[in-house]
Amino acid sequence: MSHTRPQGQESSLAALSLAALGVVYGDIGTSPLYTLQTCLTASSTPLPIIAQNVMGILSLIFWGLVLVVSLKYVIIILRADNRGEGGILSLMALALQKTAAGSRKAAIVAALGIFGAALFYGDSVITPAISVLSALEGVGVVSHKLDPYIVPLTIAVLVGLFIIQAKGTASVGKLFGPVMVVWFIILGLLGIAQIIKNPGILAAMSPMYAFRFAEFHAEQAFVLLGAVVLAFTGAEALYADMGHFGRPAIRRAWFGLVLPSLVLNYFGQGALLLSDPATIKNPFFLMAPTWALVPMVVLATIATVIASQAVISGAYSMTNSAIQLGFSPRLNLQHTSETEIGQIYMPQVNWLLLIAVVLLVLAFKSSANLAAAYGLAVTCTMVITTLLAFIVLGRSLTGGRLLAFRIVLTVLFLSDVLLFASNLLKVPEGGWLPLVIGLVAFTIMMTWKRGRGLLGDKLHEGELPLPGFVESLESSPPQRVEGVAIFMTGSSDSVPHALLHNLKHNKVLHETIVFLTVQTADVPFVPKRERIVIRRLGRTFFQVIATYGFKEEPNVPDILSQTEELQPELRFEPMETSYFLSRETIVQGKHPAISRWRAWLFTLMARNSVRATQFFKIPPNRVVEMGTQVEI
Repeated sequence: MSHTRPQGQESSLAALSLAALGVVYGDIGTSPLYTLQTCLTASSTPLPIIAQNVMGILSLIFWGLVLVVSLKYVIIILRADNRGEGGILSLMALALQKTAAGSRKAAIVAALGIFGAALFYGDSVITPAISVLSALEGVGVVSHKLDPYIVPLTIAVLVGLFIIQAKGTASVGKLFGPVMVVWFIILGLLGIAQIIKNPGILAAMSPMYAFRFAEFHAEQAFVLLGAVVLAFTGAEALYADMGHFGRPAIRRAWFGLVLPSLVLNYFGQGALLLSDPATIKNPFFLMAPTWALVPMVVLATIATVIASQAVISGAYSMTNSAIQLGFSPRLNLQHTSETEIGQIYMPQVNWLLLIAVVLLVLAFKSSANLAAAYGLAVTCTMVITTLLAFIVLGRSLTGGRLLAFRIVLTVLFLSDVLLFASNLLKVPEGGWLPLVIGLVAFTIMMTWKRGRGLLGDKLHEGELPLPGFVESLESSPPQRVEGVAIFMTGSSDSVPHALLHNLKHNKVLHETIVFLTVQTADVPFVPKRERIVIRRLGRTFFQVIATYGFKEEPNVPDILSQTEELQPELRFEPMETSYFLSRETIVQGKHPAISRWRAWLFTLMARNSVRATQFFKIPPNRVVEMGTQVEI
């Protein structure tokens, strides 16, 4: 008996697959622009364009796409979903659930996850630069007189791309899917046209060509793995964007269109090179007929802009998750769509990325030079992903299936390590760049986490327990005034400093007191019915604990609205509700708990952090901030 999907479900899956093409596969889909050319020319002693070399490299690329992308990411890693969400931070949160809190193993898992996330920023800088540069280098194929304009044109396109981020990508995003469908179809057609002239090139699908190439060029083959990895640098995006499109849509798009188109194009470039070795100067664009060169440059530029958009949006999402998990100070965040909550814009991140990308283009000047810097961050993240997958996946398997799974994952881990080791050779040529960007981001995130922990410890020193304090206040209350006072506090079991300061200086208490704590869970989303917990601490004292996922944004007005539904006697009239917050001024102590430069960095970040009123969407005209000075 055959099983078929309902028509509505099938059409919805088709729409999601189309959308996934526009967001998920932009990076890996534009890799044919430069990968094969880089493999054959990047070495200090370029390989001669002969059948043995071309087919050996094609075999390495093909089996890399099969093993690394298809088997590891599309089939295995996509199973590691955190309530439907993917990505290195979601995987880290899943792994932390399976380790004892506060243990050494948990600290290592957290450090690995954050370092993997930090490396994403290096990728976010290099991807727009190498993608747009490689597309506009097609101008040089049209006429070498246009070569001097490649770098200025690239910078102009990139500046335009970053400027429109503030407008949002909702309207442009609808075009991404159809444009990438056209792109992949043309990739396949260009490849087929060349393969027909030399069908023997398809024999390179046999792994024997890769083994023979490695046997005859052992040392060079290891070096070339650093260039081969360019063919699947967008693999992490498959996993990171799972929450937006779902596992079935991503898998269907990959096996149905993306993988066949990429393989056909790479093999078509190989066929062209064997028939005319002189085309090595740009095999991708020279596959196209002369009349199609200009349209191909235009289409390639659009495709690379789409690929760049995916990593820019990913940088915003990664930063937002880091903020919610407590690894980044609060930053300005703007929603660019009224319907899609995931479409956000972060000005500070946007302009820092633009500056870094433009400097990169000016420094490296060509995609061939940038290829030396590309791959190290990606392969390091691949290694971390596989390590975390060992912890998260396979727990439900037993016996032979568990053993088979561990063997497969071990083989994939060893291949990741091999690719990473090969990319380490690129460090002197530019590979240091994404590593430096990643290390800077990692240092910032870990410093913020450590600083917030020390600050919390200092604030908790000598704090009064909440229950006993409430009882004493109700038995002998100070002067009471009308209205509701909401005290924002990070601790749910001690008296907020803002309340103590208010009693000390104003010597009054509102008739209703609410202690509000907003906390982040290690899941991406928390269902609304599980969001709010209300406790009655006394006749006029209440405690509200609101829990959000690390992909969500706290919203105090929404919390209060839901609280009113659950506790009808609590009414938050806008003009009768006051919000009391503590504002800490951080100063370096004589004997700081962390090194002086880290204390300085933490203090700088704290001063430039977005105010709590803006971050929590609190009406600013109803806020009273009580200042306190803390030494760390």
